[in-house]
Amino acid sequence: MGNFIKWLGAGLGFAVAGPIGSILGFVVGNFIDGFSKEDIVQAKQYSSSAGNVQSGDFEISLLLLSSTVIKADGKVDQRELAFVRDYFKKMYGEERANHAFKLFKGFIKNNKISTRQVCVQIRQNLTHASRLQLVHFLFGIANADGNVNEAEVNIIKTIAGYLYVNQHDFESIKAMFYDSSDSAYKILEIEKTASNDEVKKAYRKMVKKYHPDKLQHLGDEHVKGAEEKFKQVQKAYEQIQKERGM
Repeated sequence: MGNFIKWLGAGLGFAVAGPIGSILGFVVGNFIDGFSKEDIVQAKQYSSSAGNVQSGDFEISLLLLSSTVIKADGKVDQRELAFVRDYFKKMYGEERANHAFKLFKGFIKNNKISTRQVCVQIRQNLTHASRLQLVHFLFGIANADGNVNEAEVNIIKTIAGYLYVNQHDFESIKAMFYDSSDSAYKILEIEKTASNDEVKKAYRKMVKKYHPDKLQHLGDEHVKGAEEKFKQVQKAYEQIQKERGM
């Protein structure tokens, strides 16, 4: 139990307050054996010595929003659960992934989560680059079963709106999970009619927006997680270059 409390507390800042803190208290008190709401207070004490506060906040935000997307189509798909578990295992290692997944299953069982309230708290405390990374991860979950359905797109779009991720950024990230003739242009947030100079300018803009270093404040593990978006931007640009003979 002590290790779990340390894991929960490590790096947590804003997440133990507000609506997210209330959800954490409810979940650990009702779905995790031997864990009480008071343990959240103890977890908070561990966070005071953490070197990177926002890493834990991002992690809890990720788990909460992921549980919302997984339930969007009315069923819980094992492939989507496996995607979340594998992601955390790759990012944090076996032990931390096990702790995270235990908490995650509690979030899935909790039907009283207010997505809007959670997102308001997140957007007030996480950077724009961090919020873009959250949206990218949510599409990854939706795509884990090989199909991003309409219900999943709608809930992610709603979440993106609450997070103040604009329509252009939303469509750019969404296009990374669809194989269509105009996906490359959508990723770069331009029309097919754009000139070569406009394509180059758009590419430079997107490289800056999605550069993994923008998540450096979350720790090296999150920088690695952001590399997938960056690669998609590069791939889109290379595809357009090839098509146009640039």
